[in-house]
Amino acid sequence: MVATCIRALPNEGCGLLLGTAEGLVHEVVASANVADSAKVYEIDPTVLLRATRRADAEGLEVIGVFHSHTHSAAHPSPTDVRQAPDPSWHYVLISLVDTPADVRSYRVIDGEVASEVLDVTD
Repeated sequence: MVATCIRALPNEGCGLLLGTAEGLVHEVVASANVADSAKVYEIDPTVLLRATRRADAEGLEVIGVFHSHTHSAAHPSPTDVRQAPDPSWHYVLISLVDTPADVRSYRVIDGEVASEVLDVTD
């Protein structure tokens, strides 16, 4: 995720999370930021369609999205909250303000943001 976001600079990087309903991520799918912006992101619709089909075929789900903030903290912006498409999704934010990158995960339900534990294992 971090590498995808760094490669997208100076724009925000983004992608999808494929995994289980319990929140276990099995795969990260990078996407171009079709918004071509350092302030907002938009997943490529073709990447979303292919990822959804592949997840279905593999017994997984699209369980969230990740994207970077190039000049601000790893916390959902008001735009992020408004655009959060699914209350069951995990929203991983990567701040590239400092090194190393700050990576945090959130849920957005009815406009309310709640942080969640992000456990990274091999």
